[in-house]
Amino acid sequence: MQQTDSLPIPLTRLSQDETLFRDSVYEFADREIRPHVREMDEHAKIPPQLLASLFDLGVMGIEVPEAHGGAGATFFHSVLAVEALSRIDPSIGVLVDVQNTLVINALMRWASDAQKAAYLPKLASGTIGAYALSESGSGSDAFAMGTRARLRDDVASARQASGGWTLDGRKLWITNGAEADLFIIFANVNPDAGYRGITAFLVERGFPGFTVGRKEDKLGIRASSTCELLLEDCHVPRANVLGDVGKGYKVAIETLNEGRIGIGAQMVGLAQGALDATIQYTKERKQFGKAIADFQGVQFQIARAATDVEAARLMVYNAARLRDAGMPFLKEAAMCKIFSSEVAERVSSLAVNLFGGYGFVKDYPVEKFFRDAKIGQIYEGTSNLQLQTIAKQILG
Repeated sequence: MQQTDSLPIPLTRLSQDETLFRDSVYEFADREIRPHVREMDEHAKIPPQLLASLFDLGVMGIEVPEAHGGAGATFFHSVLAVEALSRIDPSIGVLVDVQNTLVINALMRWASDAQKAAYLPKLASGTIGAYALSESGSGSDAFAMGTRARLRDDVASARQASGGWTLDGRKLWITNGAEADLFIIFANVNPDAGYRGITAFLVERGFPGFTVGRKEDKLGIRASSTCELLLEDCHVPRANVLGDVGKGYKVAIETLNEGRIGIGAQMVGLAQGALDATIQYTKERKQFGKAIADFQGVQFQIARAATDVEAARLMVYNAARLRDAGMPFLKEAAMCKIFSSEVAERVSSLAVNLFGGYGFVKDYPVEKFFRDAKIGQIYEGTSNLQLQTIAKQILG
């Protein structure tokens, strides 16, 4: 069927532009990232030159309008980039995911014109962003946060441009924390109002009273930094409130709903990367006089894994297409996130099994994919939270 102006692209099909974009990102990852994967995993750090290359490639500001120096592309393009990068290294995938589906999307939807002009060009050209919601006592119950914000000046002066805020608290599990220079930080301005006191703030690394603390030593996605953030009498200009005071819960919920699609893309890319390595290995590995891929038992396992990956991919693409079309996608986002994370764990586990003893050592890539997969069922909403969301949407 030919594509026409009046006939939209089916959810399951990529346009020529999307195909070229996905393939170019994967070729970049294969050429520039793959040689550094083991070193990044061992040292738990992404080389600065690689970060610069991601900006040069244009994947750090995918939806930023061209007028602000970005690519002016779609959310779906962000999903394709995250998937393609994660086939090689899910740590790079989540770095790009947080930049685009959380930080930039929050600014695109909630920032004032002045905030967009100040921050979007930087995010597209060299500034890395982070999204800081979680705390030690508020993981799944994110709105039980203890971080507080208060006006520095009296009410009269706070109404003026010179007024500002003071933030105090501690954030945990913040992706991109080590590299970021811009942080979206959520704090409660009125604890008595519960979640209606939550407000989002744009905090720069150099603001007085703000410190990036300890970096976590993790099981998987080790090159992706996960840090604590410390706010002690941190001064934030009044102009750096993102959205309205007391509406931070809407910023958080709506942004995370989109971010879960990005995590789904990361998990699909991871599963595909593990499957790619497994197919190649089983064709080369000989046992009993023939390649192990010639055994029907192995063939069936690979066929089932490939089916799972394709199903997860289509669920992610469907959710992303719905989002771009302005249609409801909450249920589909939760479904693709939970399913793709489970597929990533199953497929990477199978990969280790089919590699045999080699799958258990770091000389081969599948043990890393296996370690990386676990986080998919934890961050940006645990699997139980996704099930709760799906059930509410279905049952009312």
